[in-house]
Amino acid sequence: MGLRIMVIAFSAAGAVITVTSQQSVNLFGIVMSASYSYSSSFRYKVVADCAVCGLTVLSVILVISLNRPKSNPKNYFYLLLHDLVCVLVLLSACSAAMAIGFVGKFGQAETGWMSICDRVQEFCDKMTVSIVTSFLAVICLFLLTVMSAYNLKSQPYS
Repeated sequence: MGLRIMVIAFSAAGAVITVTSQQSVNLFGIVMSASYSYSSSFRYKVVADCAVCGLTVLSVILVISLNRPKSNPKNYFYLLLHDLVCVLVLLSACSAAMAIGFVGKFGQAETGWMSICDRVQEFCDKMTVSIVTSFLAVICLFLLTVMSAYNLKSQPYS
């Protein structure tokens, strides 16, 4: 139950930090602004964080019902599927956001994309924290997936 609460906290924090990350700077009289909404991968990360957070809240209810004496042990399979889907969705969102963040931080000379993090450092720092918190949720979800598989394996077949 503790890992599920951590997933809820980390994914909610990842979404909130991403949504509140924005910065505007004045470069030679031109205002340059950075916001999560300018990148489809950052928007995808917010949606994935929110979806995983909400689904994990629902899974807490399932876990509570599984602890009752008359619960069906086959429900562990649904918990395994839930955890597996959540870890895959959030991992893909974190990977997409990290790829864009990497280009934003270091640029890509071959395509002429310049780094922007030297100009909007506060935005980049917040996005880094957001991606790290979401990756912590991925780690917790992976551990939950392993534990769900173990619980499914340890249930007697009927």
